[in-house]
Amino acid sequence: MASDLHIGDVASRTGRSVHTIRWYERQGLIPGVCRDAGGRRVYSDYHVGWLDLMERLRSTGMSIREMREYTRLAQQGSAALAQRHALLRAHQARVMQNIEHWTDALALIDAKIEFYDEWIEGGARPQLSPHQRLKSRQGRRL
Repeated sequence: MASDLHIGDVASRTGRSVHTIRWYERQGLIPGVCRDAGGRRVYSDYHVGWLDLMERLRSTGMSIREMREYTRLAQQGSAALAQRHALLRAHQARVMQNIEHWTDALALIDAKIEFYDEWIEGGARPQLSPHQRLKSRQGRRL
């Protein structure tokens, strides 16, 4: 495993742009980045993994403020395990709620597409609206 990586190496390994990596660092979300004698940032495999975690937290809706707090807690080591755990548990609950909400939204989108497919194929507006279709399916599952 590589231990001394420069920003271009991290960009290549992660598929993220140099600009994105620098943005995360400016936000205080990549702790412990050192510089070499030439002043270039030096990263490690740890930073590659940390960057992946930060992007996943962000893509699942965690605020930058919460991500900074998580990073701050992680820098405290085992003394802050309970706080890190609680922060991630709360985020997990929000993500699960969002997944449920998006699943419901996707079901209606699917019903609407089915409605249009039938209309285009049959040449006439179907009798059951997308909402009625969805209600009918939900009634069968109950």
